[in-house]
Amino acid sequence: MTIPLNGQRVLVIGASGGIGKATAEAFATAGAYVSRPTRDALDITDDASVAAFFATEGAFDHVVIAAAKTKTGPVAALALDDAQAAMNSKFFGAYRVARAAKVNDGGSITFVSGFLSQRTSATSVLQGAINAALEALARGLALERAPVRVNTVSPGLVDTPLYAAMSNADRQAMFDKAAAHLPARRVGQPEDIASAILFVATNPFATGSTVTVDGGGTIAA
Repeated sequence: MTIPLNGQRVLVIGASGGIGKATAEAFATAGAYVSRPTRDALDITDDASVAAFFATEGAFDHVVIAAAKTKTGPVAALALDDAQAAMNSKFFGAYRVARAAKVNDGGSITFVSGFLSQRTSATSVLQGAINAALEALARGLALERAPVRVNTVSPGLVDTPLYAAMSNADRQAMFDKAAAHLPARRVGQPEDIASAILFVATNPFATGSTVTVDGGGTIAA
């Protein structure tokens, strides 16, 4: 069911593709006025950029942070600079936005984490730690920023441009193998995650929550 938003102001950060783009389209379809700043206008890894952007903006009804750039790999093999850059992008990027954005009472802030916060992987330790930190941040902010509501949506494997560098055959083989082990028997699409973001953003009783949308990846053997 599409929830009418009647011209409410929504900010979607990371709307150029994948989950962010699908989320912006879902809010627009529901009647919202959606702002989709490019990185040139809002670089969430840069304090000055975030401050400058929000200094000229009024209050939003809903803010979604779906942008992040992280490298993966074993802790022992991942350069510390890359690890710190990943934390700066996904965790502190969301942190900067959450502290700077003006949000109307009863409105919402939604982070996008990932099921690695619960489904530990030996090759993605950093990503799991960042996602877990992001979810904890949302729970704390739900108290600090009340009555603004703060939630997290945690996706599993989703078919996004993140995998565009792979050949079509290799990408499809990876998705088919993953789908065979998921209770849902399919990998996610950006629209699956966008619908969950729209749900937590517009449900007036949802705050401090993490909604996992992973096809059963967290519980799969």
